[in-house]
Parts: sequence; C-alpha cells; structure tokens
Amino acid sequence: MSNKQLFSSLELADHEVRLIVGEFFNSRINILTVERVKCDGVSFDKINNIQNVIEAISVARENVLKKLGASVNKVVLAIPSYKMKRFSFKAQVDIEGIDGTVTIQDVRNAIKKANGVDVGNQYALVQATPVKYTVNGISTRRIPLGDKCKQMSVDIDLLCADKEYTYEIVTCVEKAGLEILDIFMDIYAIAKEAALLEQSIDKQIVVLKVERETTTLGLLKQGRYTTSAVLGAGLGNIASSVSEKYALSSNVSVDLLKYNVRLDQDVLSSSPVHIWNDENETHTLSEEELANCVKDNIGIWLDAVEKTCVPILQAGETTVIITGEGGETEGLDVLVQKRLGVETKYYIPDTLGARYAGLTCALGLLYAYQDKLPILGMVNDSIDMDAFIKSVSYRNKKSSNKEDTITNKLKGLFTDGRKSS
Repeated sequence: MSNKQLFSSLELADHEVRLIVGEFFNSRINILTVERVKCDGVSFDKINNIQNVIEAISVARENVLKKLGASVNKVVLAIPSYKMKRFSFKAQVDIEGIDGTVTIQDVRNAIKKANGVDVGNQYALVQATPVKYTVNGISTRRIPLGDKCKQMSVDIDLLCADKEYTYEIVTCVEKAGLEILDIFMDIYAIAKEAALLEQSIDKQIVVLKVERETTTLGLLKQGRYTTSAVLGAGLGNIASSVSEKYALSSNVSVDLLKYNVRLDQDVLSSSPVHIWNDENETHTLSEEELANCVKDNIGIWLDAVEKTCVPILQAGETTVIITGEGGETEGLDVLVQKRLGVETKYYIPDTLGARYAGLTCALGLLYAYQDKLPILGMVNDSIDMDAFIKSVSYRNKKSSNKEDTITNKLKGLFTDGRKSS
C-alpha cells in the first residue's frame, strides 16, 4: 500500500453540494481543495430536481480541475440517515490459513456473508461494519490478526437507508460522471471524524446534524451507530421569520442567524448588525431585533428535538454534539443544553483548510474510507494522478523560477547599495 493516497468525498446537503479532495500521507491528511456549490435539488427525504444536483456536482468537479489541474473521477459518498435502520448479524467463519492464524481474508469472508443478508425491499445496505471479533472466547474491537484459532465470530452491523432515496443519490452521482468508491451513512462519517464511536462506549452520544432545512439526530451507543431520526426543519426554518418580516433572502437570513446573534444571551445589543438598501430606503437590523424575530421558531425547533430525545435521555448518561451548519450558530448549544438538561457542545473540525462545521461529514468520509482500506486490500485514488503530478511539477517549477527571480532582485538591491556607498 502506498504511503500517499488521494481521495475525494462527496456530500449532497439540503442546500449545497460539498466536495473535498484530500491527500493522506503517513496517516496525516492534507486538504487540497474544498468545493461548496449551492444546490436546491435535495430535501431530507428525496431528490427534488435531479438535473440541478447533477449540474452542481459537475460545477464542483470543474472547480477542482481548474485548481488542481486534474479531474475527480471517483468519490466516497455520504448517504443521509433518512429511514436509517441497523440490522445485527453474527458471522461464523472457519479460519482458512494453514497455520490456523486469523488473516484479513477471514474478515473479508465474514463481511461477504453479511453482504448476503436480505434486508428487505424498503432498504438498501449501505455498509457492513464489523464491530466485534471473538476468538477463543475472547472478544475485541480490533481485528485479531495473527491469533490462532479454528473459528472466528464477527459481530457485524448492517447499516441501511431508504432504498429509493439511496438509488436517487447514486444515480445523480453517476450521471455526473463519477464512480463511487464506497458509501457511508452521514452520521457514521461524522462519528469517524470526531472520534465519537470510541467515546460512546461509556455513554450515549446524540449527534445533532443541523443543516439548512433538515436536522438529523443520530444515536451512538456502545461503540455503535444504532438509530436515527430526521426532522424536516433546520436553520432555514428558524431564520424564515427574518426573511418574512424584513424581506431578506434565505441565505442572508441564515448567515445573520449564524454569525450575528448570541442566542444564549438575555441582554443583546441594539446596535445594527445588518444594513441594507431597498428602493432607495435604508434599513437596519439589530442583534436584539434579530433574536426576538427568531425566538418563536427556535422554540418550535427545540420542542421537536426534545420530543425525539426524551426516550434516549431516559436510557442513561448522554452527551449531545451539534455539528453541520448548526455548529456555527453561537448560543444554540446552550439552548439545547438548557432544554435537554445534558452536556451539549459543538464539533468543528480542526483540519487546516476545512475548519467549518458543515464539512464534518465530508471529512469523516475520508477517514472512514481510509480505515476500511486494510479490509479492502486495495487503493483507488480519486483523481487523475498523472495529470495531478504533472500539474504539481509544473507549478513547482514556476514557483522555483519566481523565487529565483525575486532572490536575484534582492541580491541586486544589496549589490547596488554597496556600489553607491
């Protein structure tokens, strides 16, 4: 396996297409480019406009080509957790090796058995994820490579999504000219990026993925992604009252909500946070007016979140993680914590080049795929490597020439200064 791998991830959010190209080198990731293209063709439960989605993906690909000099051909794809369902399967496999030691092929055989399970006509099997291995009566979460035994038991989670919706998403991606390397559930990808599966062994974790028109609640428990619920409301719904009252666009209203109001404060500023002109008349909007305008809608959203979370909170110690676009909204975590009565915090990636909460899922896709590579046993780079290497070499050559020129100019200045003295 090469030490350097280039992968691309793709997420179709409810208001934009997100495409990331990242380079893994010795387990460290370097973000080469992030593309976010507006798209109104996706809702929480279906594709509303297939052509719009295809065009948005194509624009993102074109942007990558312009920046990197190489085209994206393959992606790791996120599938929304709409109607997500988990099936548990225990695979028993006989150890094939002559010396009776567990090899990666034995794990592949277990997953192959899991992939053959009938999950029904309503669901599409998105991912068969090994969660526990049992050898000689001893259970572990790591692959027991090299352990001697005659038979191995593997507990596998079959993560499934709505079949029709999944098919629509895959169709859009393929019609945009992309090959799909692998697919993962969006909440599972978030859990990989934020290392939440490990944290959920000792306590429950509820992931709140708050987007423009959708809020996805995913439950992580005992190191597993167990269940989810999708609410057809997000930041756009909360900010809709601003659009209606002040005749502002949805995008402007959401940005004001995210970056110009402290939702957790009782005393707010009356100074303008937004000024605009309409028909030669100047209008202003203060933080206080903004908070009062969205207050009722936030209450409705909190009611829906609380209603969904009540059975979960009764089951044990719980932490809530807010990410997605909602992870950029100041004070939302405090409101959720007060309403639910449990620890609530944001998750924003700290990866250079992708420090935006809305990119948590797309980043997690890259880690999820890399972690799966030992089982896959192969590496498929996402972009045209020959074109990329040629482009990088050309740019380095230009950069080197430019640096030499500047250096020579500086040397010339010093030389001229000495001559004049």
